[in-house]
Parts: sequence; C-alpha cells; structure tokens
Amino acid sequence: MKFAGKVAVITGSGRKQGLGEAIARRLSEEGATVVIADIGGSRDAATPDAMIGAEAEMREIAASMPGAASTFSCDVRDPDQVRALAAHAVAAHGSLDIWVNNAGIGYIMKPLGEVSPEDWRAVIDVNLTGAWFGLQAAAEVMIAQGRGGRIVNIASQAAKSGFMHAQAYTASKHGLVGLVRSASIELGAHGITVNNVCPNHVTTGLGKWQNEHFAAVQGISVEEYLRNMASRIPLGRPGLPEDTANAVAFLCSAEAAYITGESMNVSGGEEPH
Repeated sequence: MKFAGKVAVITGSGRKQGLGEAIARRLSEEGATVVIADIGGSRDAATPDAMIGAEAEMREIAASMPGAASTFSCDVRDPDQVRALAAHAVAAHGSLDIWVNNAGIGYIMKPLGEVSPEDWRAVIDVNLTGAWFGLQAAAEVMIAQGRGGRIVNIASQAAKSGFMHAQAYTASKHGLVGLVRSASIELGAHGITVNNVCPNHVTTGLGKWQNEHFAAVQGISVEEYLRNMASRIPLGRPGLPEDTANAVAFLCSAEAAYITGESMNVSGGEEPH
C-alpha cells in the first residue's frame, strides 16, 4: 500500500477501459484516494459524447475503485475549472499528492490540408495547454503543502516520433517533453517531480477508433493493421492500459524520487528515442 494516505487526481479518467481508469485503479489498489475527473458531458463540437467521460460513467468508475474515490467534472481548457479540481481534492480528501494529466484529444485525425484552425486549437488546448493548467494548479497546492508531490503527464509515442494525420496531436505531445524539462527545474527545489509517460498504441475505446481510422486510410482490414503494428514491436504486441498504469505508479512512488524531467517510453521496444 505504497500510496496509503495519498490523494491522486487523474484527468480524463471517466471512460471505462481507458488509460485514465486503469491509472486510477492501479493507484487505488496501492492505497491512494482517487479523484475521477473528466469533462462530464459534451461542451462543443470538439468534445462529442462518444469520446468523453460523462458524469454517470464517472460515478460508475469511482464506485468500482478498490478504495475511496470521488468525481469532479472539469474542462481542462478552463484554468478556473482546473484550479477548482485541485481545490476539490483538498476539500474532499485533505490533500493533493499526485496529479496525472491524462485528458487528451486523439480523435481529430485528418490529412494536413484538411485540418482547420479550430481542429488545431482543440487538440493543442486539451493536450498541451490543459496539461499546463493542471501542472500549474497542482504545483501551487503541492508547494503550499510543503511536502513535495508527483506530477505525471500521459504523453505518447507521438512525443518522440511523427505520425500521419496527427499534426496537432504530435505537436502537442512533443510539447509535453519541453514542458516537463522546464517545470522540473523549477519544482525540484520543492520536492515535486514532473515526468511524462509515453505509451505506444493502446486499444482503449479511443484506440479502437484509431485502429478503424488508420486501417481505412491504408485500405486494409483492422486485423491486418493490428498484425502489421505488432510486427514492428519487439515484444510482439500493442500496449495494454495496465502497462501505462504501472509506469505511472512507479513514477509516483518513493522508488522514483530521484527521477524528474523525463519522458519514459512504454512501447514494448517500438520507440527507442
């Protein structure tokens, strides 16, 4: 129970079988009290119901956690809502010790010439600016508490390599590498570590959509697309949500107290950079 007495916020954790749920469950299994945070409902065209965590699903996920949990609806594009999320953790559970920026848009994928300014802004606003808002809000609380903390962003293999139809996504994830390199320098004196986890493809609900999209782009079946993907991975399979969750748990643990500013690949050997 290495996280007993710790309170963890995980954004984008309101969809079943998603990375956020797996991360929350892994931390909860080790004793953390978790806050299941997601947007709660569609706000605009960039946040369709099929791709976001709704309040009812958030409550079901919280109820399924091994330990104490609460929910909080938050649009990470709004810094006031993000600060309110941090305040909820303290008010409801007494502290804020772990913050995981997992919320992201990975479903706006178009050829370069078809990407609109609105598409670009939507992805950058959630994936990069939203992570910055979360990092800033968490750091403010953790510095005030005076006992350090852990901040982890869920980046991607796209933080290291480029992918077709993913210009904004790749740019946003590359941006997270620079963000943790800079933030870790400032927050180290406060005992706060800041790191990225960079998973390769994981077939979550979003991952299933991506499988179908890129298979169609290549004119092959989803089965062939997945076989081709597995053939590029030394360990022979795409990632699982638990692979990412285990890496997050390590970076949030005492064993990783001397690791900060890093972007850890969790790719089965596919991404060497």
